[in-house]
Amino acid sequence: VASTDGVGTKIEIANILKKFNTIGIDLVAMCVNDLIVQGARPVFFLDYISINKINLSKLKTIIKGIYKGCKISGCSLVGGETAEMPGTYSKGKFDLAGFSVGIVEKKKILDKSKIKLNNLILAIPSSGVHSNGYSLIRYLLKKKKINLKKNKFLKKELIKPTKIYVKEILNLINKKLVNGCANITGGGLRDNIKRILPENFTAKINLKKVKTKNIFKWLHANGIDNNEMLKTFNCGIGFCIIINPKNLKKIKKYFPKKFEPYVIGKIINGKKNVDLNGKIKW
Repeated sequence: VASTDGVGTKIEIANILKKFNTIGIDLVAMCVNDLIVQGARPVFFLDYISINKINLSKLKTIIKGIYKGCKISGCSLVGGETAEMPGTYSKGKFDLAGFSVGIVEKKKILDKSKIKLNNLILAIPSSGVHSNGYSLIRYLLKKKKINLKKNKFLKKELIKPTKIYVKEILNLINKKLVNGCANITGGGLRDNIKRILPENFTAKINLKKVKTKNIFKWLHANGIDNNEMLKTFNCGIGFCIIINPKNLKKIKKYFPKKFEPYVIGKIINGKKNVDLNGKIKW
């Protein structure tokens, strides 16, 4: 199983704050969290860094983060490419892309057929915004004339690295405790869960059960409406698993308290769809 991704305009936040030690973790997370959705164990990772002009200490800091992300997800950083592109990138600007390969036995691939009627949908908390929706966040900062460097709360929240779910999810898959997985990235709950549903099932989700985070409450309070929040951000849920109700208790013990899964909905009969009910308590 292979996956490729970047970290989007979160790079601009790293540039503003001159903090480059976590963006590499984001890069790995964006790729490996997509591999485990198929039940695959990440094996190796490659990076591509394009930059205006190589600044060794900045580059080393970025690569250290990539290495750390690989360590967390148990895969090897086998190489990469760094390209100096002064005509393409202005001073201090850079971009990152990652590519990872995972392995899974054919009979263990998590496919749609494993999802059954009355299965529970569990939310696993995110560490924060992860790496989606940063163009909208930056638009908001500009509109509100917020100086990121001087805002302690936003400074901390917006650079937080994406949670890597590899260890916990692979443990569950090895114990046959999971029927389906969704990595909640761009498109939010609706788009990412819909992708893994069989044709004859609807995922019925109660948004009142969502335990959101302060950063999302702040974004909502500063002018991003409900629909946009759900479409663009993870809203506090970084990953979803679909399970047999009898396995609920067993599953919880594989997670630290901070990332303990909780029920937000279930699988019902109906056309392939994600039915979002109620409203998140912002």
